[in-house]
Amino acid sequence: MILLTKRNQEPILLNHLQIECIECIPESKITMMNHDYYLVCESVEEIIDKITTYNAKVQDIHREIAIVDHRQWEDRTQE
Repeated sequence: MILLTKRNQEPILLNHLQIECIECIPESKITMMNHDYYLVCESVEEIIDKITTYNAKVQDIHREIAIVDHRQWEDRTQE
């Protein structure tokens, strides 16, 4: 989910996986897969940056969970 700002300054959380397209008209118009759309204050570049940052955080969390220190496990089994 990414946090954006509607034109009326109201914050909105959008599921970036459901975005179909983004148009610059001059504000950003985000069309969702269900064909609903939102006009937001952020530029297309800012939206893409927010999506990229969110995806990077998710990847980091996944990487942290996947890392296992096998040395600790081996030490326990040898005792």
